[in-house]
Amino acid sequence: MTKASDLRAKSDDQLGEELGNLKREAFNLRFQAATSQLEKSSRVKEVRRDIARIKTLQTERSRSDAK
Repeated sequence: MTKASDLRAKSDDQLGEELGNLKREAFNLRFQAATSQLEKSSRVKEVRRDIARIKTLQTERSRSDAK
């Protein structure tokens, strides 16, 4: 699980890359769950929340840039 303070220290490009990696991981976890190969089901929740944290931070930054 990534902390918000760690994410705030990253640049926009790094956040975009991290978001892409997490989305890929979320897809793989969903695929594993569908084929009954998922070992750690709690990781799905962690990934979803990390994605939400990054998207929230990106929205905050875009709104502050627009002002």
